[in-house]
Amino acid sequence: MRRPGRLITAIAATVLTATAAWTSVAVNSTAQAATTSGGVKFAYFTQWGIYANGFYPKNLDTSGMAGKLDYLLYAFENINPTTLSCFENDSPASQDENNASAGDNAGDSYADYGKSYGADISVDGVADTWNQPLVGNFNQLKKLKAKYPNLKILVSIGGWTYSKYFSDAAATDASRKTLVSSCIDMFIKGNLPVRNGFGGPGSGAGVFDGIDIDWEYPGAPGHTGNHYSTNDKANYTALMAEFRSQLDALGTGRKYLTAAVPAGQDKISKIETNRIGNYLDYANVMTYDMHGGFEPQGPTNFQDPLYGSPNDPSPVIAPGTGKYNIDSAIKAYINGDASYGIPGGFPAGKTTIGYPFYYRGWTGVPAGAGHGLYQSAAQPATGHAMSGNVPGVSFYKELTGFVDNPSYTYFDPTTKSSYFYDGTTFWSGDNQQSIQAKADYQHCNGLAGAMMYSLEALDAAGTLFNQVVNATNGATAGCSTTSPTASPSRTTSASPSVSASPSKSPSTSPSPTGGSCTAAAWNAATAYNGGQQVSYGGHTWTAKWWTQGDIPGNNSQNVWTDNGACGGTSPTPTGGTGACSGLSAWNAGTAYSGGQSVTYGGHKWTAKWWTQGDIPGNNSQAVWTDNGAC
Repeated sequence: MRRPGRLITAIAATVLTATAAWTSVAVNSTAQAATTSGGVKFAYFTQWGIYANGFYPKNLDTSGMAGKLDYLLYAFENINPTTLSCFENDSPASQDENNASAGDNAGDSYADYGKSYGADISVDGVADTWNQPLVGNFNQLKKLKAKYPNLKILVSIGGWTYSKYFSDAAATDASRKTLVSSCIDMFIKGNLPVRNGFGGPGSGAGVFDGIDIDWEYPGAPGHTGNHYSTNDKANYTALMAEFRSQLDALGTGRKYLTAAVPAGQDKISKIETNRIGNYLDYANVMTYDMHGGFEPQGPTNFQDPLYGSPNDPSPVIAPGTGKYNIDSAIKAYINGDASYGIPGGFPAGKTTIGYPFYYRGWTGVPAGAGHGLYQSAAQPATGHAMSGNVPGVSFYKELTGFVDNPSYTYFDPTTKSSYFYDGTTFWSGDNQQSIQAKADYQHCNGLAGAMMYSLEALDAAGTLFNQVVNATNGATAGCSTTSPTASPSRTTSASPSVSASPSKSPSTSPSPTGGSCTAAAWNAATAYNGGQQVSYGGHTWTAKWWTQGDIPGNNSQNVWTDNGACGGTSPTPTGGTGACSGLSAWNAGTAYSGGQSVTYGGHKWTAKWWTQGDIPGNNSQAVWTDNGAC
């Protein structure tokens, strides 16, 4: 089956010889002063993971992962080269990276809804029967949703191998409508074509809660042979608008729209960062694959550095002045990057950071001053079978004896990144320490949460997954705008290294001032567009851009403009007696640890994990347990 290659660089096409010193810059001053509760958790389940890896939807249940996720992304579906629509087929994609037609007409309807599951690998322990209209992964995902009703499952279209025809499909209003309506008809309405004796009208209804777009990449090269155009920039926005419009028109409850977006400034510049936030629920930034064995001679480097380093020997990315790192990518989306003409403007609260569950590396690496870091290498490291025998790539579960060995483990405090080196072979990827550093960054910059790619790469214990979830749900020791500078150090324990600067809490909600507000009261569950007004805490507030769940006057993105006092009513009052006796009222500016209780709306609420700013009874993570009326 095809493998997921998610490169953010066009490799040789962007090579320059210039280098530049790097300075850490805060995403914005307000965000640096705020810490939030953990945030949303996304993870990819790959269509082909059921084959060599034997990773089934049931594994999400037995491992406990399903109950810890907010969104599961099912990867990937393809675009028909002729009709420019979503379709199903049974033709494996070529694994030849130089084959320009590798993904043409490829698909796997057998995995999607044609494979019969036995009782031993079925989510509910019930085997499929011959006369079911729906079997395969889709049926198992539907069973998973029945068991975990808070889990949202989205179908992901595109990916590295299946992005060739996005540019064509997005080119005109008519072609956009064709693609969008076909995808919604097939995957949301569930009108699957009959294949292998399965499918049919409505057979797939209820499996997916939305659509994830993984176009790699608008306006830039991706896989060999991919189509792209200078018009892709505006057409990408128009495609997102069309998806949003048609999903909303269904009128059957919220249908989600997300996108996997690039982490290279050269490719971010081909996206209208200031406009797509009007349509997307989340943008999952693919903050990995920045360096790896696809650069055959090296020098060795990090595949997902959090920050840049003045010692980074890689070339500046043309045509601007930057290098690849997570901080630069996130800043580009939110604040912009003038050297690449990126306007910024994407909401921090809709942005996630990507965590790879695989490693990229080289072998034949001399030690040098940095224990193999930034050294020229003889060749990509030997790949392993479960990850497709791709040179320079291995799953976590294939390297557990290597990346879990303290003698081979190093942490670079400048980039806040981990790497693994045994004197010859160098692997780059995440462990507990780098995961905590990225989660701290999420918290300190008001980001939405984490995206993980992909689940079949994990060991049976789900080690990296649980580390990401725990770090994302947990607290950060503090936030600092100081640029980290130090030499790599040997990691001798799993304890993360964090900044010693104290965390600052956001301001509390404004007090009511009396009078009369004419705007409707703010509601955490309502989605507001830029320009819409609400009343909250006795003030009138205007949204700067699309927002949902951001408390006026108390959110790290400053999405609401305070138009001044007009009076009105205060937020839902707290109160009650009995079980609430002695408890403090919930405060949006207070950080609560798991087990702490508060009063809100006349009820007692207990926090499940660390949280700040999440309204009891009205937040997407359901962090608060309602203990009942006081």
